[in-house]
Amino acid sequence: MNPVTIIAGREIRDAMRNRWVVVATLVLGVFALSLAFLGSAPTGTVAASPLAVTAVSLSSLTIFLIPLIALLLSYDAVLGEIDRGTMALLLTYPVARWEVIAGKFLGHLAVLTFATLVGYGVAGAALWFANTEPDPDAWYAFAAMIGSSVLLGAAFIAIGYLVNTLVRDRSTAAGIAVGIWLVFVLIYDMALLGGLVADQGRFMTPAVLNVLLLLNPADAYRLFNLAGFANVGALSGLAGLGEQMRVGPGILVAAMMLWVVVPLLLAAALFTRRSV
Repeated sequence: MNPVTIIAGREIRDAMRNRWVVVATLVLGVFALSLAFLGSAPTGTVAASPLAVTAVSLSSLTIFLIPLIALLLSYDAVLGEIDRGTMALLLTYPVARWEVIAGKFLGHLAVLTFATLVGYGVAGAALWFANTEPDPDAWYAFAAMIGSSVLLGAAFIAIGYLVNTLVRDRSTAAGIAVGIWLVFVLIYDMALLGGLVADQGRFMTPAVLNVLLLLNPADAYRLFNLAGFANVGALSGLAGLGEQMRVGPGILVAAMMLWVVVPLLLAAALFTRRSV
């Protein structure tokens, strides 16, 4: 069997033993069901699709919750094994260091994917049975939201692995992980808004703003889901921004994929040169 597959399977078993799978699935499922039935309650008077309203609500929730779960899964993936001494034992086997990183990443991604599909899928199934008039466009937006949520989680898992290979202490890695979550999810957009107000349109042209938004995986995710679909964008209030940016869904997905590939490659390269 491929070493990457073996390591990924071990990570999945460890996550199941540590209840990570159950906890992540329950957290996402509870929030998703709450938003599905409470957030879509007023749709009858505004003739909005309950599923579209739920997609808007879950997209906003995902920006805060999925990166946090991903960083909690990955912040000590390498350092934890080094501290326990199991990494040195693992490297005595005929396995390349990049295979260790790849296997661990795939294992954690499988855990997050399962939790997202089940947690959000339960909400989608509940809305399917509760509504007699299905909306194909809303279902497409909902499915795209789930897929892009997994991709956003993959980006932050990869970032967590990069942090693991840059520092040598688990507590430092935990602090940096919290800082990364705060910067990408909260501080970045506030700083960008402050820059736009202070700049008065001199430097912050639409092209510059496009690039700055793509430099944040959370913003790329937000624009893809809240401005990329007409029925969802009308409810989120970002449809106009999506038209002004003129950045297609393909570019937004590519930006999120780069946030997966680049940190993961850097983590593999740094771990190859690191003494254990």
